[in-house]
Amino acid sequence: MLVTSKGEAIGTIGGGGMERLLVGRALEALEEHKPHSYHFAMGIPAREGMIPVDSKCGGEVKIFMDPIYPDPRLVIMGSGLIAQAVARYAQDCGFTVIVVDDAETATQAYFPDMTIYNKPYPESLQDVEIRHSDYVAMLHGETDFEIAGLRYTVQSTPAFIGLLGSRNKRKEHVKQLKEEGLPMEAVEKIKGPIGLEIEAETPEEIAISIVAELIQQKRG
Repeated sequence: MLVTSKGEAIGTIGGGGMERLLVGRALEALEEHKPHSYHFAMGIPAREGMIPVDSKCGGEVKIFMDPIYPDPRLVIMGSGLIAQAVARYAQDCGFTVIVVDDAETATQAYFPDMTIYNKPYPESLQDVEIRHSDYVAMLHGETDFEIAGLRYTVQSTPAFIGLLGSRNKRKEHVKQLKEEGLPMEAVEKIKGPIGLEIEAETPEEIAISIVAELIQQKRG
């Protein structure tokens, strides 16, 4: 049986209440990034470590649960020099890269072999499905663009949200999104400034610091 991050079950192992309980445990396993084993007592006295289930089946069931994740995807919002460098390095490091921008630079010439959403913005965001396992890098620079993208992103609760710019920018954006009524916990996950502190100055150096943080998040 496969359980998606939305709690949808594909296939079945039977067991009624046991299966319903396992859906919840599967979501926990996805959050923890760890496999788990469970031992159920199906209507018989439960020994130590067993989980009792109200059932007339009788007997015991052992379940092994292993979290499986798709290949990492990086959604880059923006297509300037830093975004172009981040896309190249991230792709080399195994990320599937998606670019969202309405600028002239959001083309295959600058982002070869990558998925590009270059339509009127922010309407184009509705075409972008952000998964829970995705990484999002807001690398644009204009306030209205950033707010629209962050507003859409936090509601999808991806694995990572990074914002290019100062700590004060992050503070002001977070404040505005909270005032708009977006979930406080989700908004607080916005990380800014994005990138490891390596005294980076050039677009390429900044991009390396950003991709390094993405790798740190993925491996951590």
